[in-house]
Amino acid sequence: MNPKFKNDIGIAVPELMMPAKSVDLTKWACVACDQYTSQPDYWNKCEEIVGDAPSTLRLMLPEIYLEKPGEAERIAAIRKAMDEYVAKGILENKGEGFVFTRRTVDGKTRNGLVVALDLEAYDYSKGSTTLIRATEGTIVERIPPRLRIRDGAPLELPHIIVLIDDDKKTVIEPLAENLAKDEQLYDFDLMQGGGHAEGWLINDEAQIKGVIDALCGLVDPNKYGTEMPPLLFAMGDGNHSFATAKANWEKLKANLTPEERENHPARYALVELENVHDDGIVFEPIHRVIFNICPDCFMDALKEELIKQNGSAEIRYFDCEHCMARAKKDLPAGAHVIPFVTEKGKGLVIVEKPAAQLEVGTLQNALDVVLKKTEGAVIDYIHGEDVVNDLGSKPGNMGFLLPPMAKGDLFKTVVFDGALPRKTFSMGEAHEKRYYLECRRIGK
Repeated sequence: MNPKFKNDIGIAVPELMMPAKSVDLTKWACVACDQYTSQPDYWNKCEEIVGDAPSTLRLMLPEIYLEKPGEAERIAAIRKAMDEYVAKGILENKGEGFVFTRRTVDGKTRNGLVVALDLEAYDYSKGSTTLIRATEGTIVERIPPRLRIRDGAPLELPHIIVLIDDDKKTVIEPLAENLAKDEQLYDFDLMQGGGHAEGWLINDEAQIKGVIDALCGLVDPNKYGTEMPPLLFAMGDGNHSFATAKANWEKLKANLTPEERENHPARYALVELENVHDDGIVFEPIHRVIFNICPDCFMDALKEELIKQNGSAEIRYFDCEHCMARAKKDLPAGAHVIPFVTEKGKGLVIVEKPAAQLEVGTLQNALDVVLKKTEGAVIDYIHGEDVVNDLGSKPGNMGFLLPPMAKGDLFKTVVFDGALPRKTFSMGEAHEKRYYLECRRIGK
């Protein structure tokens, strides 16, 4: 860390690498690896668009291929591409700085700031009180396969979005007023309906110091009315990628001296900060689709588990959308109502006196038990109702549709109640996720 910007809040000014001006950025930038995991056509189209051009598609492993035949060869190709892009000047060092980003998609525009965060200030375990925290339960079993990709990689590129609770808009928004004096790094259309991305290099010392000072000003143990350990950085997207970076750092630091640990590049992870109060941020629900099941048998087992956990549960099928909507209105306040779709049609899971606070908790707690007992069953987490209705209505599948949560409740809920049930919310649908752009050295 540059001693000029030393601080106690876990933020560092990264040394950035960006594609050379000759690189076609539309082909360079690809959506986050954890999207479209049940839609191979999307990734086949990416391959068609990119062809032989330099692209972040060659620097990451789409999770549709994770733990599948050929994974080791794909990871070896990633390492080779990283080395080649640096050696051939496809990636250029832009020096230390932040990147102010602006993303416009589907009529919404949101601002962000690419920074590095200290993994020593992060703990994803239940009950964590660190400045950087997970907002949802972390599945430790998901880390090892992702660690195979990061372990030994010379570069990192972020799709992680970390939220700050800055209602007075003191950190990111003031930078937008002075962009005319900053170097513009990119301004282009993203592939496959991803909208438009712009970015400016923030390397002025006064601007950087202003960001750090403003972030320090957000650290307040009494921010939510009762003294609690402050939460400054809450994971928005990419929690398991950040947890993987943490696991990689813990492995590396075991063989480093205390002095080497202080400034080793792998101690930090590149992320985009966004203000939860940005008008362009919309929390979307993350739905569930179950594959390789007998839907009737699975639903019977799910109902039985819901009754065990909540005292009662009901499953109703409906012949028309209007009847289903009317039935939802007639249910008592506080009931959890979860629409579902199968090959037979649509219906509602109804739990009148739920034990969990959120519908996603009621459903996921029961699904976790039933999935373990159902041989061959696979769950996927889906953005977009249309995709759930399409996949869920196929033979051997079923889909569950969940409601959105209010984004203003996020920080206070995590501070007082801890991490939310996993996959509770998403900041936009799949095509709105962060695309890989900026890079940073973390190894040799």
